[in-house]
Amino acid sequence: MSRLTDISYVKRVLSAHGFTFSKALGQNFLINPDVCPKMAELSGCGENVGVIEIGPGAGVLTYELAQTAYKVVAIELDKRLLPVLEETLAEHHNVKVIQGDAMELDLRKLIEEEFQGKDVVICANLPYYITSPMVMRLLEEKLPILSLTVMVQKEAADRICAKPGTRESGAISAAVHYYSEPELLFKVSKGSFIPAPKVESAVIKLHIRKEPPLHTTDEKFFFRVVKAAFLQRRKTLANSLSSGLSLPKDEILSALNAARIKPTARAEEMTMQNFSDLAECLKKQLPTI
Repeated sequence: MSRLTDISYVKRVLSAHGFTFSKALGQNFLINPDVCPKMAELSGCGENVGVIEIGPGAGVLTYELAQTAYKVVAIELDKRLLPVLEETLAEHHNVKVIQGDAMELDLRKLIEEEFQGKDVVICANLPYYITSPMVMRLLEEKLPILSLTVMVQKEAADRICAKPGTRESGAISAAVHYYSEPELLFKVSKGSFIPAPKVESAVIKLHIRKEPPLHTTDEKFFFRVVKAAFLQRRKTLANSLSSGLSLPKDEILSALNAARIKPTARAEEMTMQNFSDLAECLKKQLPTI
């Protein structure tokens, strides 16, 4: 068992380097000894697999990933944690810590330079405030990765994994299902962290698809339609799309009719195929949109 799940040890190391937790950066470090080994195992990392970790904190997940991975590249935004990680990960020579913002780094270039053609997975305990933008960035860039295993707020996990066409679904659900096959792995209690967050967490795994589950002639417009539909999710599609796409309501109603979607439908009722059909009908009616 790693010393990094020993609260007294972690606090002693952090204190020695003058570190204090930042609420602005959403810092909650894992101390439950069962969580990180399970995450590492389920992430798919192995001796021929490289891992990118985002936000290693004190290195508790990094330590477990490094036990079996070919190499771990951990991206840490907080400069104050660099000396902490240097101490806690000293025994692992297959770990490289990069100080920077994962939302801005060239991850494709990083993968090419650091993993020498190996299979690559991403595994991270994501700060809650960047969950959606980070997940979307990793998916939309179509990086050469096999999967994305992340711990997120339980509510976000439910939304991300929700099947389009169900009440829990949102714009991110459609995007996630388009690029990957999501799986909710296990829940994580508040007491698994220091400091303890106010919400429950969950670990999810997104298995990256080689091909999307449906064909669309204009992927960018498809997602414009999805996002517009969920901007005002309590309204009917006719109203939310008219507002979100800045189109006359009669044009939206005409496209809904052509796509065989009832005019009173709401975004949460729409399947991926429904959205695709609607986007295609709108493009035919308004080719310059």
